[in-house]
Amino acid sequence: MRTHQLHALIEMVNQIANNITSGVSQELTAKEVASHLGRFWSRSMKNEIVDYLNSDGSELSETSKAAVAIIAKTV
Repeated sequence: MRTHQLHALIEMVNQIANNITSGVSQELTAKEVASHLGRFWSRSMKNEIVDYLNSDGSELSETSKAAVAIIAKTV
C-alpha cells in the first residue's frame, strides 16, 4: 500500500526531473536529479523512493527511475 509520504516523494522526484530537463540527454538529467536528491533529501526519503523503485516504480518517469537507480548505489 502506498503511503501519503511515498505519493509525495513520487510527485517530487518526477517534478524535479521535469524542471531539470533542459534539452540535455536523459542520462545527464538523471545524474543532475540524483545529485539534487543526494544533497537535499534525507536518508529516509531516499530509502523510501529506492524501495519503491525496486518494488514497483510504475509512477516514476523514465528519468526519475534512472536518477533513483543512481541514488540506490549510495544508500
